[in-house]
Amino acid sequence: MRSVGGIAAAIALAAAMSIEARQATAETAPDDRAQARLLFFAGTDVWRHGGFAHSGAQWSPNGLDRDGFALKVMFNGGSYRYVSGALGNAEVRGRQFAGAILPGWRIVSGSQVLTLFAGLDLQDHRLSPDDPAAGLRGRHVGARVALELWYAPTAATMLAADASVSNLGPSYSARISAGLRLFDRCYVGPEVQGFAADDNYRQLRAGLHVSALRIHAVEWAAGLGWATDSDHRANLYARLGMNLRR
Repeated sequence: MRSVGGIAAAIALAAAMSIEARQATAETAPDDRAQARLLFFAGTDVWRHGGFAHSGAQWSPNGLDRDGFALKVMFNGGSYRYVSGALGNAEVRGRQFAGAILPGWRIVSGSQVLTLFAGLDLQDHRLSPDDPAAGLRGRHVGARVALELWYAPTAATMLAADASVSNLGPSYSARISAGLRLFDRCYVGPEVQGFAADDNYRQLRAGLHVSALRIHAVEWAAGLGWATDSDHRANLYARLGMNLRR
């Protein structure tokens, strides 16, 4: 239920962002948007055995499209289910709440934008029933490093990648996507993603994405595909994200 609440909150935030963006579009010229220093983002990610919602902001004093310092603050929460061998293959329900404060540096070279982050990682995990084999139980404070890459080889194509690693668990996530500009409105193409938490759970995904779909001042992204995990389960996944520059 907590993950449903988080997802609903993300959708509500998206609606508020969209309303605000309509007003911002009327007041902001394209040249002003290029000088934006704040990026607000939110999203949700669901599959049969779990669901998460996240939100946060990124601040770049020199501008989001220029070299220089960047600060990313994000929060996420949700629930998930996995099979524990230590409990006789019983199903464990987990709830996670996490936050990160990540200072970093952006490098812009032509149509390529690379941002590197490193900072504080905060996580809180609750399991039912309690799983003694799980390394992520209770509250933890650690370190996280991450990178984000956007590259447009041509006016009609894009490549994007992001990765994040935390010493808590340890845990990691990585995603890479490619896209073709469609109707001069958005990019559409394949994506591959993987993530793991501790040694208890791993998931691999492959699907299609729609990215950089601008409606007023809000930019939307979505993904849909097939996921397999370390518990030998396979099912559909779906994700939705949005961001707003100010």
